[in-house]
Amino acid sequence: MAEEVRAEMVSTVLTVEVAVGDTVRLDQTLVLLESMKMEIPVLTEVEGEITSIAVEPGQVLQQGDLIAVIS
Repeated sequence: MAEEVRAEMVSTVLTVEVAVGDTVRLDQTLVLLESMKMEIPVLTEVEGEITSIAVEPGQVLQQGDLIAVIS
């Protein structure tokens, strides 16, 4: 079952810490976002393999935008 990781707020992608095909563990950082001068890590809530990354550094995200898919 695939788990979609979505943005919780309007933010800018600072870094992408994983790549498609990477195996991730619980609470691993996927991306680092910036919002209102604060750096916010987006952590995994499941273990699995990254099957899709929908963001790149510098991209502005809106609440609910897709960040990655883990299966």
